[in-house]
Amino acid sequence: MNQDPASIGAATPTTLRVLSCNILAGGSVKRYREYVTQSWKHVLPTGKRANLDGLAGMLGEFDLVALQEADSGSLRSGFLNQTEYLAESAGFPYWSHQPNRKVAKVAASSNGLLSRLKPDEVLDYPLPGRIRGRGVLWARYGKGEQSLVVLVAHLALGPQARAHQLGYITELLEGHPNALLIGDLNTPIESPELRTLFARTSLQPPTQPPKTFPSWAPNRAIDHILASSSLKVDELRTLPHLVSDHLPIAATISLPSALKLSDSRPAS
Repeated sequence: MNQDPASIGAATPTTLRVLSCNILAGGSVKRYREYVTQSWKHVLPTGKRANLDGLAGMLGEFDLVALQEADSGSLRSGFLNQTEYLAESAGFPYWSHQPNRKVAKVAASSNGLLSRLKPDEVLDYPLPGRIRGRGVLWARYGKGEQSLVVLVAHLALGPQARAHQLGYITELLEGHPNALLIGDLNTPIESPELRTLFARTSLQPPTQPPKTFPSWAPNRAIDHILASSSLKVDELRTLPHLVSDHLPIAATISLPSALKLSDSRPAS
């Protein structure tokens, strides 16, 4: 986890403001036909930094930001590490990224995590699947059972591959009663693979998951912020950001008093 040395704190937070966003490497899609008619934009950096600047302007209110499809430095991003750029632009003192899939020098997709709290440990795990290039970024805040574990994931399109990946994530959650699973899971809450996840872990399904895809006319809830039963989700909503083909999803999480996290957020 990379750190801005100017940020140090000691208080324990009682809430976390969390955002998840599939940023499409800074690209813009506003209707299905643009996947074909403007496909050239997905391999060139045109307009993407301006899109990232717009996104960075929305991130100031959040404590944790999970990114999917962030480019880690290839032709399509102008060889820009987009996770690092967003962290610096939005003033996050800690950031980490997990490069997952590289296509020559044209594209380099990654998961990313921006944080105002200092994590005690950050790990990355490749997810199982016939097609390589999916992963989960794992961060721990605090120590032992009084810690919070945050997993950032971008799952496969196929249900069988997703089921294997969620089975692997289930193993990563063992022994961690306070957890968040965040990201583009590519499946609705009622899917068999997520029902199995809920049955085998302490993660709880939201009662009214907001629709996130496609961003211009959302009719599917496939991006999620899932919290364990020890955490309370006070608010779950989407943001009206119409650049990527996914809407960002945000939540306010109330933390149990027993959690001991180091808070490096500036005093308000």
